[in-house]
Amino acid sequence: MLRNGLEPWHLLVVLAVVILLFGSKKLPEMARGLGKSMRILKAETAAMREDGPASEQAPAPTGATAPGTPATPVAPVAPVTPVAPAAAAAAKPEGPARADRPA
Repeated sequence: MLRNGLEPWHLLVVLAVVILLFGSKKLPEMARGLGKSMRILKAETAAMREDGPASEQAPAPTGATAPGTPATPVAPVAPVTPVAPAAAAAAKPEGPARADRPA
């Protein structure tokens, strides 16, 4: 069914739809913005590759605090008591009384 995924006429239809949606005045601005974004992405990925091995050598400890600063204590958590299904159903309000149902 999809022997040739993208044929030249597919690209022409997509181009025509883009021109109709955005107009010919917006296309150069969009292309310029896309080019800037691609340059920024390329620069950031190159910077990540350069910084990658250096940051992996000395990972920061997760629970460390600054010297001389006391760690904040964690408050104890109260235990949770499970509620029986019958008690939960009895506590749930049924809504307003209706005339067609007996009370």
